[in-house]
Amino acid sequence: MAIKKSELYGSLWASCDELRGGMDASQYKDYVLVLLFIKYISDKYAGVPYAPITVPKGASFQDMVALKGKPTIGDDINKKIIRKIAEANKLTGTIDVADFNSADKLGSGKEMVDRLSNLIAIFENPALDFSKNRAEGDDILGDAYEYLMRHFATESGKSKGQFYTPAEVSRIMAKIITF
Repeated sequence: MAIKKSELYGSLWASCDELRGGMDASQYKDYVLVLLFIKYISDKYAGVPYAPITVPKGASFQDMVALKGKPTIGDDINKKIIRKIAEANKLTGTIDVADFNSADKLGSGKEMVDRLSNLIAIFENPALDFSKNRAEGDDILGDAYEYLMRHFATESGKSKGQFYTPAEVSRIMAKIITF
């Protein structure tokens, strides 16, 4: 069964709600998309030989779930999950830009532990089981990014074009160039 986009979008917005207060809304995507990416690759590729992306042992979404409630959750997400995935897939500087141990953005002590535990719990929703998604050519991560950009633009009073180039514009430009 394919993922319902309404479920995905609802979870994305709930995760943004969890981040409110500690950082600028434009930074939410750095955290939310990393969590979504880890959930997606874990569901689709963890333990799959010759997968297009490697999920190292101990660095899956389930390993992240096991960190909920631990005082070292932020540092462990950075070092035991994100860093391992980034290094195994040559994604350093790409998926490791958000600091999940930032007291300035996520709070400190119990506040950080609760915030990160709640964020992880949002993505534990059984409706977000990407292993069951078999839609060919369905760009779930791209759709999630566009959804977040559209909402951040609306929240900030800007047009979404100030954050990214909409797919429709890209397609038209590609047709014009190849004509």
